[in-house]
Amino acid sequence: MQVSVETTQGLERRLTITVPAESVDSAVKSRLQQLAKTQRINGFRPGKVPVSVIKKRFGAAVRQEVSGDVMQQNFYQAIMQEKINPAGMPNFELSKDVDGEDLVFVATFEIYPEVEVKGLDKLKIEKQVVTIADKDLNEMMKTLQTQHATFKETKRKIKKGDKVTMNFVGSIDGEEFDGGKADDFPLEIGKGQMIPGFEDPIIGAKAGEDVVAEVTFPEDYHAEALKGKEAKFEIKITKVEGMNLPKVDEEFAKLFGVEEGGVDALKEEVKKNMQRELDQTLKTSAKEAVIEALLSANEIDVPKALLDQEVNALREQAKQRFAEQGNTENLPELPDDMFTANAQRRVAVGLLIGQIIKENKIEAEESRVDALIETTASAYEDPSEVIEYYKSNNELLQQIQNLALEEQAIDTILDKAKVKEVKKSFDEVMNKKA
Repeated sequence: MQVSVETTQGLERRLTITVPAESVDSAVKSRLQQLAKTQRINGFRPGKVPVSVIKKRFGAAVRQEVSGDVMQQNFYQAIMQEKINPAGMPNFELSKDVDGEDLVFVATFEIYPEVEVKGLDKLKIEKQVVTIADKDLNEMMKTLQTQHATFKETKRKIKKGDKVTMNFVGSIDGEEFDGGKADDFPLEIGKGQMIPGFEDPIIGAKAGEDVVAEVTFPEDYHAEALKGKEAKFEIKITKVEGMNLPKVDEEFAKLFGVEEGGVDALKEEVKKNMQRELDQTLKTSAKEAVIEALLSANEIDVPKALLDQEVNALREQAKQRFAEQGNTENLPELPDDMFTANAQRRVAVGLLIGQIIKENKIEAEESRVDALIETTASAYEDPSEVIEYYKSNNELLQQIQNLALEEQAIDTILDKAKVKEVKKSFDEVMNKKA
C-alpha cells in the first residue's frame, strides 16, 4: 500500500492510497468462490457452478463490494501508518478500479487541530464568594410562608400581595378594542402580570371603588395593533382578598416533611438546601468565568465535521424540549444557524478542556465522582437508592466521571490563573441566576 498525504485547506486532508492489484483481485476471487458454493444456476449442480460463470454474472457487483471493503480497511491502515487523527468520517472517491491493476482511491477528511493551551498563568478570573446570612434564611422562610398562604376577603385598602377581582374596559381614543374587556378578572397585585401602569391606581383603592389606569402598550407587545398605543382602562374593583401567612411552628415544619425537631430542624434543612443550590450556582459561575477567559486567550480552528455533529446534537435536544412541552405539531426543520454559534463554542471548549486534561494527566478522582453522585442523590427522597442506581449503571457513571474530569480541569485552571475573589450577597447571586 502506497500513501500520499496532501493538505488542501485548513484542517482538511486528502490521502491518495494505492492498493496492490493482487490484494484486490485475490479478495474478489475468494468472494466469487464463496458465491459459487451457494448459488443455484440452471444446468449446474448445487455447489458445482464454475467460478467463471459466477464471475460473468456477479463479477461487477462483487468487485464493487470488495472495493468498498478495501477502501475502508486501507484507509484505517493508512491513518495509523501516517499517525493522522481524523475528526470525522472520510469521503471516498475511486480513482482507478480495474481488474489486474492497482486500485487507487482518494479519502478526504478533516483532522483534529493541534491544540496548544496558552497563558493559563495570565488569565484573570473573578470568583464569587458568598456566605448565607441570617437575613437570607429569614427571607427564604418568608418565601415558604408565602407559598402556603391563604387569602381572606378584606375591606381595607389594596396593597401588594393582595388578590383583586375586577371588571375592566379598555379604550384607545375613546373606542373599545378587542381583548381589552374582562369581567371577574383575578389579579395578584405585585406579580407584574399586566402591562406597566395598570396596577398603579389599584394600589390604595378599596373593594367597590372605580379607578382609571392610563397606560402605554410596549413597543414589543404581542398584538401588532396595540404596539406603542396609549390606552385607558376603566376598572371596577369587586373584591379584595388579603394574604394570611401561616404561623411558623411545628405544624408548618411538617408541611415540608420535617416530623421531628420542629422549626429549628426545618431551618436547618432549608439552609442545607440553600447551600446546595448556592454551591452549584457558584460552581457554574466559576466555570463560566474560566471558559470565557480560556476562549479569549486561545483561538481554535474547529473542524466542520465536529461542528456539524454538535449542531445536530443541539437540534435534537431542542426537538426533545419541544416534544416535552407538546409543541411538535407543524414544527419546521430547525435551521443550522440557530445552533451554529453555540455549537462552535461547545466544540472549542471541549477541545481546550480535553487538552488540559491530557497535558496535566488528569484522571477522575473517585472521591469527586462519589461527591457528585451524592449531591445529585441528596435531592431525592431516598438518596441511597439513587447512589446505588448511578454506580450500577455504566453509562450514568461514565457521565459523572466525565463531569468530574471537567471540574478537575477547571480547578487546574483556577490554580494557575490570577483569581480575584469578589464578595457577593446570596440575593445578588441567586437573583441573577433566576
